[in-house]
Amino acid sequence: MKKVNLCLLGASGAVGKEMLKILEERDFPINELKLLGNKDAGKKVKFRNKEYTIEKADKKSFKNMDITLVAVGSDISKKLSPIAVKSGSVVIDNSSAFRMDKKVPLVVPEVNPEDVKKHKGIIANPNCTTIIALVALAPLHKYGKIKRIIASTYQAVSGAGKEAMEELEQQARDWAEGKKFEINAFKYQICFNLIPQIDSFDKNGYTKEELKMLNEGRKILHSPNLKVNCTCVRVPVFRSHSESITIETAKKITPKKARELLAKAKGVKVVDNPAKFQYPMPLDTTNQDLVFVGRIREDISAKNSLTLWCAGDQLRKGAATNAIQIAELVLENLKDKK
Repeated sequence: MKKVNLCLLGASGAVGKEMLKILEERDFPINELKLLGNKDAGKKVKFRNKEYTIEKADKKSFKNMDITLVAVGSDISKKLSPIAVKSGSVVIDNSSAFRMDKKVPLVVPEVNPEDVKKHKGIIANPNCTTIIALVALAPLHKYGKIKRIIASTYQAVSGAGKEAMEELEQQARDWAEGKKFEINAFKYQICFNLIPQIDSFDKNGYTKEELKMLNEGRKILHSPNLKVNCTCVRVPVFRSHSESITIETAKKITPKKARELLAKAKGVKVVDNPAKFQYPMPLDTTNQDLVFVGRIREDISAKNSLTLWCAGDQLRKGAATNAIQIAELVLENLKDKK
């Protein structure tokens, strides 16, 4: 496989660190690696037994880079990603900056890998909850066409970054030692609590996070009339998001058929034996890339309706791994530079 020059923007963040880990795990063919950051410029990072220094990102940082992985916020991505493209790099952006841009493919490799070929320099990585949900739902959509999704998500603090993970850990320690909690990463205490808000609210009472599953789901599934009602909740779990999902389909899908379809699907592991207390849980899905699906049952309140429960590691499949899978698809189609 062709070796490429790869740049990682945001190398010291939670997702950036995970990207480095997965690049090494998957033996991604790298000729030259460049690590970029701003606040952490000068920090040393090890990769494949070699030490790298994080450089401060500027307009010249992307010269001769074939692929740029972006693991920073949307504001920085909007500023630097176009510069990387002009420098000749294919950008795979984990932020929300370009997800709904009609010219930018939004890709989950198990669902719509063909869309990678449509890129014009930037490929967007979907929101973590969207990725986890669609890996589970795409095989069912292909068979029975999903018309409506009702979802409640139970999102780990990893989705809010390393500071949020550190805060949950510190609050747990403070509770054990009888100390007063410090609250910085969230509006409220997260330890032993649930917060039914992720991102800001719109005029209809939905948060931006909740609307991502609607808008991104339509784009990825090429299903513009898909209806979605979503509620997102932050929970005191370190890693792995869980989702309760009910779907209404044009064609009836029995629980048995759903299990058959999912058992054959890429990126899915069926864990569905309630009699033996076997179902997806965040602890079991942490530090791996499969989306676990279980509690598959008929929705007894409506026709052609099915309910399931899924869980997946937000930092891996919900972010870093999905981006690197996209990079692998790009690599397959990358032409030699003249």
